[in-house]
Amino acid sequence: MSRCCVSEYQIKVIIYQMVKYSRVLNPFGNMSDVEIDLELDCRGMFCPMPIVQLKKATKNLKPGQVLRLVATDPGSKRDVPAWAEKTGNMILGASEESKEFTFIIKVS
Repeated sequence: MSRCCVSEYQIKVIIYQMVKYSRVLNPFGNMSDVEIDLELDCRGMFCPMPIVQLKKATKNLKPGQVLRLVATDPGSKRDVPAWAEKTGNMILGASEESKEFTFIIKVS
């Protein structure tokens, strides 16, 4: 099992900064209102596979389309926002429930 080397405080700082710089519009809100174009199930995958699958999936989507990524890898809490920041894609929402991390991502 992989261990996350980023503290809970650092994750909160990253989320705050991403909200501040408009990369995450609704970090913990209701995501049921968003129309999803693609579901990406990465449950059971470990780093770096959720990001590899996310990168592949976004290549097949047009700008403005939205995908939902569900992952169980705790590293996803850190990796997906960092990937979005690096690639210019926008996280519309993020949540954590029962050790599942869900991200709603708008492709740029």
